[in-house]
Amino acid sequence: MKMRLWFIVTVLALDVTSCKKDFLETTPLSEFSSADVWKDQSLSTAFVNGIYASIDQSMCKYMLAVYCDEAHRRDNASILAFNRGEMTADNIIGWQTQPTWNGLYSKIRRCNLFLDNTVDAPFDKASMEGEVRFLRAWFYYQLTNMFGGVPLVKNAYSLTGDFAIARSSYAECIDFIATELDAAAALLPEVQTGANNGRATKGAALALKARILLYAASDLHNVAAFQGYAKPELLGYTSGSRTDRWRAAKNAAKAVIDLNLYSLHKAEPGPGDSIAGNYTEIFLLKKTSEDIWVKFYTSGTISNDNNLPVMNGPNGYGGQGNNAVSGNLVDAFEMKDGSRFDWNNPAQAQFPYNNRDARFYANVLYEGAKWGTRPAYSTDLDPYGIVHTGYFERWNASTNQMYIEPGIDSRNSPFQPGNSGQTLYLCKKFLDPASVAVEGGVGQEVPWRHLRYAEVLLNYAEACLELEEYDEARDYINMIRKRAGQPETNETGDVLKQRYRNERRIELMYEDHRFFDVRRWMIASETYGPFYKANVLYKLLPDKNTSPVPTIKHEVLETRSWSDKAYFFPILRNEMNKNDLLIQNPGYE
Repeated sequence: MKMRLWFIVTVLALDVTSCKKDFLETTPLSEFSSADVWKDQSLSTAFVNGIYASIDQSMCKYMLAVYCDEAHRRDNASILAFNRGEMTADNIIGWQTQPTWNGLYSKIRRCNLFLDNTVDAPFDKASMEGEVRFLRAWFYYQLTNMFGGVPLVKNAYSLTGDFAIARSSYAECIDFIATELDAAAALLPEVQTGANNGRATKGAALALKARILLYAASDLHNVAAFQGYAKPELLGYTSGSRTDRWRAAKNAAKAVIDLNLYSLHKAEPGPGDSIAGNYTEIFLLKKTSEDIWVKFYTSGTISNDNNLPVMNGPNGYGGQGNNAVSGNLVDAFEMKDGSRFDWNNPAQAQFPYNNRDARFYANVLYEGAKWGTRPAYSTDLDPYGIVHTGYFERWNASTNQMYIEPGIDSRNSPFQPGNSGQTLYLCKKFLDPASVAVEGGVGQEVPWRHLRYAEVLLNYAEACLELEEYDEARDYINMIRKRAGQPETNETGDVLKQRYRNERRIELMYEDHRFFDVRRWMIASETYGPFYKANVLYKLLPDKNTSPVPTIKHEVLETRSWSDKAYFFPILRNEMNKNDLLIQNPGYE
């Protein structure tokens, strides 16, 4: 304290003796006032960079996939509680690392600060303004997905501001978001290059608008699910034409297509192509023709909890086996000929991993799958890089007894026992095999695709389906299937609709879609139920040798359940207490 006082006194003395009246008005090099930030393009850019950095991580320890029928979290108690609808107004139990009400509003405030303070900025701020409007729309999109209509806060609060604001209707929120995205699209460039790669573009704004309008036209916001709820306008539309909403969703997706900036990666596989390899590239390459909005990573900036080779990889490779693929999802992958996989078919049940959709081999690590070179400590047990999550019956001649030998990637592995997924399936998607085998884990520099072109095509197809424009819908579904090496479908009506929904489930696996799709389609009661795992056993043969071919079946790992209140999240009680104009969602009063 004495040293600080001495410094202040010395500075004052210098000011008096030198008569340099502006000395104390000089901004220290280590500090910037709020006014400085908005006058300086570099400082304003840094502020916007901070908003980008605040976006929730999708590649993480608790991926959104574990909150629906895609995946299983290996240490599962709180996640299971969530998947049984046990959330209350006091606790959204198990909602780890995911967006929250207060977190999203904090990010919206940062967007509002920028927009409020750069009105008269002395530099060209058009592109940055477009980015911030896009980001604010993104955060409101997340809020409406979880809560329905929310308070629309369009300016940054001051200390003397009125913090009490009522929820806007769902329709008002969607209109605001769509308008913001139109404004952003008008300000943003079509392409970002160099150091700006990863910033929002016109295509990103239009693609997000297409997604939002698709969600808005879906059942959840157009069918009265909560009879007797006093404020149905907070949950969805109470007037207007649903056909018009589907038409708007279709037109919004078409606007992205008509930019002619994007295409499917290797849309027409060549005769010698590995179709699974082509699909894998979409998620490992730094850039593809499908990229619309991408988050980039560098190895030095990824924490262990966001490093998927460590989080999701097999434990015999140094991984932890989190976010394990469900047996339910595995069963959804078609056969190569386009037929449904069927456990009642003896040939398919005997060899369930043969002749499946190529995306199965790109997305899932299963018993017997070839993977990367193992780290030094496990190569002597498996020099070939074959995943073994199952178990082997062995004969001990000295004791004249059978014993069970766990696979080196199983939960009873000699490496990190308990660290493997309980379903016996692991997520291969997003994993760079060059990173997997590095002991201790090295952050892989694999981008995350927030928005990619395949989704836009599927969104367009869905809107066409709902408008009963089946020929056009089929054309766009078949674009996705052709790239995947699956035969074209010639179905129509409800059969085509079910084919589409499964196609979307497979193509967009683990990309943060399924959680919302089962809600907006209002099929959650069908998907939150028995949750399946594989049982893989290499049985002992009569000659006391172990069969080289495993017996595989699916069995229930746990039973999840559904409560309709979970279609929307509760506004937590502490937020309700702060703002007496808020109205709670149904089921949480």
